[in-house]
Amino acid sequence: MIYTVTFNPAIDYIVRMDKPLDPGMTNRSVSEDCFFGGKGINVSTVLKNLGIENTALGFAAGFTGEAIVESVIKKGIISDFIMLKDGISRINVKIKSDEETEINAQGPEISQGALDELLAKLDKLEKDDILILAGSIPSSLPSNVYEIILERLESKGVIFVVDATKDLLMNVLKYKPFLIKPNNHELGEMFGTVLKTDDEIEEHAKKLQAMGARNVLISMAGDGAMLITEDGERFRVGVPKGTVKNSVGAGDSMVAGFVAGYMKTKDYRTALNMGTAAGSATAFSDDLATGELINSIYETL
Repeated sequence: MIYTVTFNPAIDYIVRMDKPLDPGMTNRSVSEDCFFGGKGINVSTVLKNLGIENTALGFAAGFTGEAIVESVIKKGIISDFIMLKDGISRINVKIKSDEETEINAQGPEISQGALDELLAKLDKLEKDDILILAGSIPSSLPSNVYEIILERLESKGVIFVVDATKDLLMNVLKYKPFLIKPNNHELGEMFGTVLKTDDEIEEHAKKLQAMGARNVLISMAGDGAMLITEDGERFRVGVPKGTVKNSVGAGDSMVAGFVAGYMKTKDYRTALNMGTAAGSATAFSDDLATGELINSIYETL
């Protein structure tokens, strides 16, 4: 079974305007949308869209949390969220006019007792289960919570996938994650440099492998993606043709597509292409990509 964890899920409230935002005045929208997610939930959704059963874990609170959990269940994903007693899950406001303005909320406080409850759920994972950890850590949790989780599960043979940045990622490499997914800019920042060529990207990805990572998937926006495998192979893929509508969830979709592709074939080239197709399909959609669109793009790679 695949498990995802979303520590701080949110409702993204999208407000579209046909005029520039006028601070201090009453502004009126021309359309609105609500999207329920968070990085782990995004991964779970795309996995489900590709026909891969999975369980979404995390924390939710209040009426917004209930709505988020309900949305997960409606998608056919197994939900095992912990409902917090106080606070509400986040509502993030995204204002789209001539410019894009975001107001991201902080989210509810997560107590040590709630964290212990999550850890108890994760202790039930078994050999060859896949655990996907993605995103930042809420301020109410220990900054080393990723390390706490991986250390507890390391001896059980659980397969780790980590999509995080900087120290959050660097500090878990000692637990030998199966897959990590920095983008090329994040990879350079980890080593205090700017990476300009494929060879430089490969060189620094291999440094992360020397620190423990098994496979390094580097997303490169309009330049495609690169995979450095644990076998020392380098695979490269470009970007499919399409009109970019949305960047939210594209990286999460790439992780989901890669995991789905590898689970089905155990082939790294296939996994890279499926990951690229999934990330691109979400970028070409108003919401997270459907399985149908992902598979149609995959056929072009």
